Amino acid sequence: MRKVQVYVKAGFTYAVDADLSKCFARVSHDLLMARLSPHIDDKRVLRLIGRYLRAGVADEHGAIQPTSVGVPQGGPLSPLLTNVMLDDLDKELERRGHRFARYADDFIILVKSQRSGERVLASITRFLTQQLKLAVNEAKSQVAPVSECSFLGFTIIRGKIRWTDPSFREFRRRLKRYTARSWGVSMDHRFGCLRRYMRGWMNYYGISEYCRPLLDLDGWLRRRVRMCYWKQWRRCRTRVGHLIRLGAPTKHAFTCGSSRKAYWHLARTLSTQRGMTDRWLADKGPLSVRELWIAVHYPDDARPVDQ
Repeated sequence: MRKVQVYVKAGFTYAVDADLSKCFARVSHDLLMARLSPHIDDKRVLRLIGRYLRAGVADEHGAIQPTSVGVPQGGPLSPLLTNVMLDDLDKELERRGHRFARYADDFIILVKSQRSGERVLASITRFLTQQLKLAVNEAKSQVAPVSECSFLGFTIIRGKIRWTDPSFREFRRRLKRYTARSWGVSMDHRFGCLRRYMRGWMNYYGISEYCRPLLDLDGWLRRRVRMCYWKQWRRCRTRVGHLIRLGAPTKHAFTCGSSRKAYWHLARTLSTQRGMTDRWLADKGPLSVRELWIAVHYPDDARPVDQ
């Protein structure tokens, strides 16, 4: 994505976003073996790869169906073999002098105008179809300004790398799932799942230079965690006792603890916020997506967010 950003800043503001249709399932065994043979002297290895490709797949009834094309979906060797197959595409794009980036079967070509992009898309489609026997999904392929295209879950808007809206919506949906009050697990297990998912998501999407939604997301996430604690404490006496021990005013603790209002509403009252403070939740969590983002972009200024 940083390489794509360099190309965009150099004036290549249109993207040829070509989608390969079922790339793993369409790899030609003959073409693949022809590309492997010059680089592998041991014929036993070639025979083993051939057997791997022709091993077949099990259908829904357990019967083995032969595989005359394609590499096994989910196989540990399949991404490597697909990369070997698409190496010809890289060399062809380099020979033509195109600016491009590719990860596995997902690639994007940067050009300077809509018209040149359409020419490139047509010529690359012919190359993939005729030379590599791969199909391009015309319905999902397009030539458009970079800001209207996505690559690996990112886009570039005004020269800045951003995650796409669908990626962020999925992130929020998963956080909502992990903080559902009806999920009958301990808070330690809930926090463990949150930490792992948040850290993994930020390790990938943390290169985004857009963090404004994270400010509201942190407050929303803390409120949902307070709601989970409120549901877990259950009884009025238990709720009041916890709030008083955590420092909430006694009068407000009794009022809130005996209230019949919804969990989501009570998670934002003065007593729950004075009791379950941001610092208290951070010691339990941590639950700050913003701090994870800061740790990626400004590691020297960020305080530890996970142990």
